Amino acid sequence: MKAGSVAIVGAGPGDPGLLTRRAIVRLRAADLVLYDALVNPRLLRYARKAQRFFVGKRAGRHAMRQSTINTLMIEAARKGKRVVRLKGGDPFVLGRGGEEALALRAANVPFEIVPGVSAATAAAALSGIPVTHRGLASGFVVVSGHSPGAYEPVLWSLVPGSVTVVVLMGLASRGAIAELLLLRGWPATMPAAILVDASTSRASRWIGPLRDLGTAALDETKGAATLVIGKVVGLAAVLAQSSASLKAGSRR
Repeated sequence: MKAGSVAIVGAGPGDPGLLTRRAIVRLRAADLVLYDALVNPRLLRYARKAQRFFVGKRAGRHAMRQSTINTLMIEAARKGKRVVRLKGGDPFVLGRGGEEALALRAANVPFEIVPGVSAATAAAALSGIPVTHRGLASGFVVVSGHSPGAYEPVLWSLVPGSVTVVVLMGLASRGAIAELLLLRGWPATMPAAILVDASTSRASRWIGPLRDLGTAALDETKGAATLVIGKVVGLAAVLAQSSASLKAGSRR
């Protein structure tokens, strides 16, 4: 990592074991780390020589405006610092990484993108849910649940049951999303899942029919949640059980 540059790094879904080797290298070389709310604090141990600043955004509560984050990265790089912008999941999957890359490009600041494991697929996989499976789903769509304008056009365009639907940041809007899909013609019995804090020790999940997605009893004050809707959710009972058995066997 060259002095006077920025690495936009994906931190993965939370488990330090899912951080990429390149991400670790960039953190160890960093002079400054700007990290998001969904980043596991344990990952910061790789950046022991760096200044570290929290710049996260959660449910309307912003520690710092996006424009200010962009300015910090640009000014630090121009002073010769090695900057790591550490973002949860993958920086280009609903992470505003593209916006930050464009700001750096416009400022003629050298930058690099370090992809990360996205919760869009990892949360489901860790719960025994393959987002695609022959005979059940040949594709999947990922949308943000942040606002109706983000998910309504995409979800309304889908043929009911044709793909797996994955919603990031959709915990608060799960009722509206379920209502939209039901109105579009998705079966009320379609399997759905709410996966909270996947890959961490706090992980929890709810699985049930689409009609109950909006009223599922869940602590909304908890961390990151991923919604998964589709026939593939029905595989979780078998595949998650097998995964748990393997983990138990490895501890013996």
